[in-house]
Amino acid sequence: MSPTTLAVGDLTSSSLPTGVRPPVLRAATAADAPAIHALIVAHLEEGHLLPRALEEVTAHAHRFVVISDGARLLACAELAPLSRAVGEVRSLVVTPGARGLGVGTDIIDELVRRATAAGFDRLCAFTHAPSYFVRLGFSIVPHVWLPEKIVTDCHSCAHFRRCGQYPVVRPLRRAPQPCVPLASLHG
Repeated sequence: MSPTTLAVGDLTSSSLPTGVRPPVLRAATAADAPAIHALIVAHLEEGHLLPRALEEVTAHAHRFVVISDGARLLACAELAPLSRAVGEVRSLVVTPGARGLGVGTDIIDELVRRATAAGFDRLCAFTHAPSYFVRLGFSIVPHVWLPEKIVTDCHSCAHFRRCGQYPVVRPLRRAPQPCVPLASLHG
């Protein structure tokens, strides 16, 4: 994915001071892993994220998208496959200074685009703030509707069976596949 310059809230090129670059949405690289990990660690105290090891973030850096202002990361999130049909938004973090500017929405929109292109039928997330995701087209569902997540992560979680997170799911629309008219097949 090539970098995309964003018009995030009021942060357009024309509204920024001279020399300040507008935020850029881009695919993360392994070189971004320490900064992604630092973002996650810095926001663990809020109680909305599960800890991630630097090695794990580095191994999966290619699955993250980030928004950067050139000097630092403003936001990140991972598109993690749970199965062939279900992708998950993981480790969505937006720095306090960038909250309310549309940065999180831009990241979710990009993950929806990537999940659709990858052929997932649904995109899910586990969140303490389901209303945010509902505004973005997700629906709150029972945990048991996502057995892929339970098998993959929940069984080993310290909060298993006492989870304070809400599962949310968004169905994905695939582009219609071109088809050959039946009349042309029968001559």
